[in-house]
Amino acid sequence: MQSTRARAQGPGRPPSTGMVWVPGGEFVMGSDHHYPEEAPAHTQEFHGFWMDRTPVTNAQFQTFVKATGYRTEAECSANPQDYPGANPQQLQPASIVFVAPQAAVALNDTHQWWQYIPRAFWRHPEGPGSSIKRREQHPVVHVTHADALAYAHWAGKQLPSEVEWERAARGGLADCEYAWGDELHPNGQMLANTWQGAFPHHNSKADGWERTSPVGSYPANGYGLLDMIGNVWEWTDSWYSPSHHDAEPSGAAGCCSTAESQARMARQSSIDPHSEHGTMPRKVVKVGSYLCAPSYCRRYRPAARMAQGIDTSTGHMGFRCVIRVAQPSG
Repeated sequence: MQSTRARAQGPGRPPSTGMVWVPGGEFVMGSDHHYPEEAPAHTQEFHGFWMDRTPVTNAQFQTFVKATGYRTEAECSANPQDYPGANPQQLQPASIVFVAPQAAVALNDTHQWWQYIPRAFWRHPEGPGSSIKRREQHPVVHVTHADALAYAHWAGKQLPSEVEWERAARGGLADCEYAWGDELHPNGQMLANTWQGAFPHHNSKADGWERTSPVGSYPANGYGLLDMIGNVWEWTDSWYSPSHHDAEPSGAAGCCSTAESQARMARQSSIDPHSEHGTMPRKVVKVGSYLCAPSYCRRYRPAARMAQGIDTSTGHMGFRCVIRVAQPSG
């Protein structure tokens, strides 16, 4: 195992408060030992960049909304043309909320614990009657890819590519399962907000949290980044493909370099039309969340990845931003 635990010095001062430098170079991305979409493990090269130290919080998102009047997609009715044949009730403003069943259920039917809740959105994470009061420093949730992009553009930033996100999550460690080493709970210590107990009906809350936790509740990784495992899934700007064999070209900063390649990835990312997401294109999300459990979703690892429909918002989906540094020509 190789480690660069000392925090790297960036090129000058951070371009925005609360950002951390992630140095460029090579690293081994992906894994051949877990879910098939993580394979193959391969060497990836990229340029250094600045990344938000934490996921975007409710307080930060509220500042954006107050400044711009922005309304998230969960606050708006869906366009019937995008969902032909859909029940009109399902097109009303709503978002997806985790609701724990009363007893053990089959794990092959996510409808047992996910529910579309009318008028659930970032201000009301569990629906009407809930609020973000005393959760100002928790990650904002119920944001779609477009919502995350809107915030990033307002802040003068971008969304990270999958390559950038995974490099940052590893924190300088090579060949490790987690952002801190190879044990999920070394010496019984909880180092991330994940699920403890029998998913989805019993959360023992051994880590102290039932849902999201305030950003920075756990130690930083080797680059000084917080919450790079668990708490909330985070959007990237990379189109999803079923394996790294088909992944988009990385270009200079780990993202698509041409409009043609972006269009190709959008076509490849279409979901099975018989799935609950229809044919909506998907982006890669990373990190796992407070709902990831050893018995169900072992995606609380830097190599783990998941596909998320770009129109979908949930109570465990957030984001953070990056700023890329211009590279010298030649």
